[in-house]
Amino acid sequence: MSRGRLPPFERFLEANRTTVYRYLTAAVGPVDADDVFQETFLAALRAYPRCTEADRLDRWVLRIASRKAIDHHRGTARRPIPVAAPPERSTEVDPTADGFGPAVVAVRDLPARQRDAVAYRHVLGFSVADTASLMGCTEEAVRASAYQGLRRLRERELRERATWTND
Repeated sequence: MSRGRLPPFERFLEANRTTVYRYLTAAVGPVDADDVFQETFLAALRAYPRCTEADRLDRWVLRIASRKAIDHHRGTARRPIPVAAPPERSTEVDPTADGFGPAVVAVRDLPARQRDAVAYRHVLGFSVADTASLMGCTEEAVRASAYQGLRRLRERELRERATWTND
């Protein structure tokens, strides 16, 4: 893609949908990923005519997705909590049913910077330089955030294993 010539939005959507959805599944979980995915691409559609760098559209849409994931987490804290008794059947989605393991589900509980660094680097497989560009920070900050996020995930796993063995 050239710098000033944008592809039709439909082609842009098809080219980026899988990556954005994978990121959002890690960032907000498989249950809410569909809604945040739609919000992401609606925001991208509104802003698309103003986009000036066609060669960086993948990074541009992932930044939008990142901000929508943050908005989702903020909104979760403000949503009302149901007071009726929960249904007898489980409403929790089995993360392995869609091919996502418990580790990917745990990523969504990390702080925003750590979540983004871990998702971009280890879920989507982006380089440190690309992740720094997406997050708007230095490569050192990406390495630190990814390290801290992975450390938190390991600590969580160790705590959970300790609970399993103590039962």
